[in-house]
Amino acid sequence: MILVGLTGGIGSGKSTVSAALAQRGAVVVDADAIAREVQQPGSPVIAALAERFGSHIVQADGNLDRAALAAIAFADADALKALNAIVHPAIGNEINSRVMAQVATDHVVVLDIPLLTENPREGLQGKIVVDVSEATQVERLVRYRGFDEADARARIGKQATREQRLEGATWVVDNSGDLDALVPQVDALWAALTALPQLPADFEMPQPKRRDADQSDRKSE
Repeated sequence: MILVGLTGGIGSGKSTVSAALAQRGAVVVDADAIAREVQQPGSPVIAALAERFGSHIVQADGNLDRAALAAIAFADADALKALNAIVHPAIGNEINSRVMAQVATDHVVVLDIPLLTENPREGLQGKIVVDVSEATQVERLVRYRGFDEADARARIGKQATREQRLEGATWVVDNSGDLDALVPQVDALWAALTALPQLPADFEMPQPKRRDADQSDRKSE
C-alpha cells in the first residue's frame, strides 16, 4: 500500500482532484463522507449524542438535527468538547479501519481530509495540497454554492491559511484554471504517487491526535 493525504481549502476543488485520482485507480478514504456515515439514523454515535444532549436533537425520522445540536454545542466550551469526544473517535476509527483494509494491497490510498493541515496525520508518505487563491475560493463559493461574500470569507478565515497549507505540501495541484489545465497535473501527480515505495506489510495506522475544540466545524472541499 502507498498512503498519502489530500487537502485543500473550501472552494479549492479538492473533491474534483480526489475524484480524478479515483478514476486513475486510487482508493479514496473520504473523511467527510465517513463523518456523515457514522452519524446515520440508528448509529451508536446518534444514540450517544442523544443521551448527552437530549432526545430533541434527533428528528422524527432518526436523522440528527444539526442546527439544534450546534445551538447547544457551539454555545458552550464543555458541550463542544463532549461533542468532539463522541464524534471524532468514531470517525478516526473508521478511517483507520478502511486504511488498514488496504495494507496488504498495492493500491494507492488517498486519505481525503479537509483539515489535514490543522490536524496532521502520522504515517503518511506525503501530502497533496489543492491550491487556489482566496479570491478564487470566494468567487466559487458565491457562484456555485450560494454563499454571500461575507459568509464565504468567514468560512475561509476559520481554516488554515493558504501559506500554512503550502508549507507542508509534498505536491501542489494548482486548480485555479479549468479542467484542461487540471488533467496534466493530475496525470503527473499520479505518476509520482505510483512511484512511491510500498509501505511494509506490518504497517499500522497511528491513531489521530485529538482535534482542537475550535476546529470541530471547519470543513472544506
